[in-house]
Amino acid sequence: MRTMRVDFYHLTVTPLERVLPKIADKVVSGGERLLVVSAQEAQRDLLDQALWAFSPESFLPHAQAGRGEDSLQPILIGEGAEAANGASNIALADGVWREEALGFARTFHFFSEDEIAAARTAWRQLGDVDGVERRYWKQNERGGWDQAA
Repeated sequence: MRTMRVDFYHLTVTPLERVLPKIADKVVSGGERLLVVSAQEAQRDLLDQALWAFSPESFLPHAQAGRGEDSLQPILIGEGAEAANGASNIALADGVWREEALGFARTFHFFSEDEIAAARTAWRQLGDVDGVERRYWKQNERGGWDQAA
């Protein structure tokens, strides 16, 4: 049985549009692909812009699903958890856990204070799923990440 990893990221200081590009950069730099999921069109547009503007020294190749050749995109932003780009990594950007994330090798589940109750429920449920390794990261006051569980 293969193990998949779910990293819960509790956003308390730095907004998602500044956190996600750093993680996306690490995924792509490692030769892997990422699917970014949000049910909110405005959030998908914001993340699209954040990936373009992430760093003047680097380029994070990406597109929104259905707006280009999805299968060629190292980073694909979409409404659903279908990895048309063949991604093995998924970022749940809107604070909503999706069972489809269990089909990926690694999940980045981002949530804010407003979504903490739902994140705790997902954490508990995943504790009963064989082959799932969970990690909980909380931002410290400097915006860095501390592993809390």
